[in-house]
Amino acid sequence: HKLVFAARLVRFPARIAFIRWRKQVAFQVRALRFSAERNMDAKVPIGYTACPHDCPSTCALEVELLGNGRIGRVRGSKENTYTAGVICSKVARYAERVHHPDRLLYPLRRMGPKGSREFERISWEDALDITAEAMLAAEHKYGSEAVWPYYYAGTMGLVMRDGINRLRHAKRYSDMFASICTTLAWTGFVAGTGKLAGPDPREMAKSDLIVIWGTNPVNTQVNVMTHAIRARKERGAKIVAIDIYRNGTMEQADLALCLRPGTDGALACSVMHVLFRDGYANWPYMERYTDCPRELEAHLRTRTPEWASAITGLSVEEIETFARMIGMTPRTYLRLGYGFSRQRNGAVNMHAAACIASVTGAWLHEGGGAFHNNGAIFHWDKTMIEGLDVRDPSVRVLDMSRIGPVLTGDPYDIGDGPPVTVLFIQNMNPVQVAPEQRLVKKGFMREDLFVCVHEQFMTPTAQMADIVLPATMFLEHDDIYQAGGQQSILFGPKLLEPPGECRSNHDVIVELAKRVGAKHPGFEMTPRELIDWTLRKSGWGTLEELEAKKWIDCQPDFETSHFLNGFGYPDGKFRFRPNWAEVPVGRRHDWGLAHLPPSLPDHWDVNEKADEKHPFKLATSPARSYLNSSFNEMPSSRAREGRPRAKIHPDDLAALGISDGARIRMGNERGEIAIHVEAFSGVQRGVVIVESIAPNSDFEGEEGINTLTSAIQAAPYGGAAFHDNHVWIKPA
Repeated sequence: HKLVFAARLVRFPARIAFIRWRKQVAFQVRALRFSAERNMDAKVPIGYTACPHDCPSTCALEVELLGNGRIGRVRGSKENTYTAGVICSKVARYAERVHHPDRLLYPLRRMGPKGSREFERISWEDALDITAEAMLAAEHKYGSEAVWPYYYAGTMGLVMRDGINRLRHAKRYSDMFASICTTLAWTGFVAGTGKLAGPDPREMAKSDLIVIWGTNPVNTQVNVMTHAIRARKERGAKIVAIDIYRNGTMEQADLALCLRPGTDGALACSVMHVLFRDGYANWPYMERYTDCPRELEAHLRTRTPEWASAITGLSVEEIETFARMIGMTPRTYLRLGYGFSRQRNGAVNMHAAACIASVTGAWLHEGGGAFHNNGAIFHWDKTMIEGLDVRDPSVRVLDMSRIGPVLTGDPYDIGDGPPVTVLFIQNMNPVQVAPEQRLVKKGFMREDLFVCVHEQFMTPTAQMADIVLPATMFLEHDDIYQAGGQQSILFGPKLLEPPGECRSNHDVIVELAKRVGAKHPGFEMTPRELIDWTLRKSGWGTLEELEAKKWIDCQPDFETSHFLNGFGYPDGKFRFRPNWAEVPVGRRHDWGLAHLPPSLPDHWDVNEKADEKHPFKLATSPARSYLNSSFNEMPSSRAREGRPRAKIHPDDLAALGISDGARIRMGNERGEIAIHVEAFSGVQRGVVIVESIAPNSDFEGEEGINTLTSAIQAAPYGGAAFHDNHVWIKPA
């Protein structure tokens, strides 16, 4: 009805076009209904696989196989007790992505100037030869460290994501510190627990209070909401959401706490203050399971709700109410996300929030405790996939979040080593995704830099390449997946033949290894052989067994999951006072920052300050229809997200003399962008939210949102602070 009404408002020719469009849509709907009815009778074959994308849910999927290389609907598996039949709308529409007309199908070579986007089709043999020759030439001129294989989580499959490291280690190419996503969050959580694990995520359904802190699962991991809502329906559980803007998750919460960015540590400390003050602290539990409860209590005496209110912008009553809810509810499940760790003080904030469960002893109860990620329960041996047996620890390590400074020769990053003159990129789109975008682009424009990008679409990074190679999607190769936000190992079999001349990451790595003289047994194995070897060596059986079961439920028993046999440190105690220099987390590198964080939970005031010149704080929170830059190419995602918008409080807009929907300039010392504003009362004053990551091409001059984000390394081990940016705002 809204569309018909809108048509009446436009000129007659436009209305005629609208009517024709409506008839076309009606015809397509009837065709789909007919197809669905026919498919019900025909019983369309179903392929079982796993979602490959960079999301903690790692959903078990059922895919309709229509024949002739086509897929139909994609559904969540009802048999998998975490997925529980529910998946996000992005993946449900995956046929739109896998059959997209703009997929890369053939190898390409740049013909015009760098960034000109002028390419010609070439053969695979030529493309691989050219790339290998550039690698060998760089090695001959500067040494092997001049080559930097660069990747991340465009796929989460262990073979296709991590196999690039086998080439790196076999050739002693520059190592990469994978800091861009998880480092701050994992470090903060493990600082307390000593291990990246926790209560079964399915226990949320058995909780009486679910605290969803620093994550918006309505946008980013819908299965969290599945189990939380189940607890509400079946047990009358309450849901608390803590975030920096009113989003889909906040709207479903019984208590929504909208605080200033980077102030989560202050909130956590004031909650623990109330727990100690009002007798909710579980002293028998703390005396047995924690390191210094008396010292923590004394430290928190001055961290009152009034103190935290001044820092967070929350009212004293909101803080008191939240603290009482936790204190009066033994089965409190703290579901801690990544978002609130993307600050310079992010690791400290994560640790402070996790401490709450140890003050109350919530770990004792089914449906209680704190959970962030289950990474440590899988005990992988990835020697064959990654070539860990030939890794040389003396090879220099470059921070992936600082790709801009690295490529522009910053002495802090390059040190005494050679410049990076060859980049080989898989599963990553740094020209759009990495911070300090202007520096990244400047580095990519270097005439002495050779870039090969293996991709599914012509991303902004591929547009800057010398050689572009077409990549398979997850339905077109075999791989194995480890869930982060749940407990499963899942097998993803090859269900479709690749279109055009697309090749898998593994195939490309093997071919390059032959040409550059890299030796390792893993290069002689197929993906299925690598998977089988890894499963056997890791204690998870065989690929044949996994293929028959579809997934393995790896969740440890209750006592282990809840740390009732002891936390991950040698003495079995949770650390209120962690040694930040020795946190036992896998992604740890000494950048000389580990001495900086406070020893006990606190508000650590080190974030980029809003000041007279930059009075606003910008966060680049994840959009619902994109996942980083994945799904940017899907018309349905683009239509849903619309043009990029800066959500700003109406009172701030009024003070600036800017109207809702107006075009503005927003910037800082790293650059500036043009964007339209949205008057949005769901933020505190002085806060700006730009849901991300929209394509660079959606912005004027293709200056994307990461033009404004910083590549600074956050303590103690680095990590990108994407939500910690001061900015100025001016009318355009």
